[in-house]
Amino acid sequence: MADRFSRTQMMFGKEAMKKLAESRVAVFGVGGVGGFTVEALARSGIGAIDIIDNDTVSVTNINRQIIALESTVGQLKTEAAKGRLLDINPDLKVNAVNAFYSPESSSDFDLSVYDYVVDAIDTVSGKIELALQAQAAGVPIISSMGAGNKTDPTRFEVSDIYKTSVCPLAKVMRRELKKRGVKRLKVVYSREEPAVPVEISGEELKGRRQIPASNAFVPSVAGLIIAGEVIKDLIK
Repeated sequence: MADRFSRTQMMFGKEAMKKLAESRVAVFGVGGVGGFTVEALARSGIGAIDIIDNDTVSVTNINRQIIALESTVGQLKTEAAKGRLLDINPDLKVNAVNAFYSPESSSDFDLSVYDYVVDAIDTVSGKIELALQAQAAGVPIISSMGAGNKTDPTRFEVSDIYKTSVCPLAKVMRRELKKRGVKRLKVVYSREEPAVPVEISGEELKGRRQIPASNAFVPSVAGLIIAGEVIKDLIK
């Protein structure tokens, strides 16, 4: 009988779909990149997804975040994402955690319970800590590098962090991870030179320095690439 994953099973096979259904993935950050990642994971048949974020949906998110709608503005991003994911697959086990991941809060998360970890958060300290904790737990992780201030979605690549170039965030990550003895980290990054944002005024942006410009078609592609890597790795 055909079901919501019939076309996916035609691509990967019954055994692969069983693996996905038995997998639990954590996605840290459900913004422009992570929102599309969790969407694709849910539509691919992952059985359990933990979504971790502490932000609320803002009107300025509508241009690029799949969970951002007029109807969800003001909601916790984790709750908006959870509702959407369960509408895709009511059998999906979704654990929505409204929390900010940082070195200080990392002890609240046991990464060993996951089959895969996705880093789609913004802070360097949090990204480094996630990489360290995933390595300690022996859990595969993929990390998103900078998607802001970019206009060419075709420039994304999947690589090891130590083979990256151009991306300013990747440069910082290479340096800091090397100091901490992390020998490898799978990342999605772009060699496109970041654009210089045009300054605009607005209540939503007041008091926020160095906020990146973004659009609907770059972060989304990074998120989908990440989801594809997770799915392919889980069914190997």
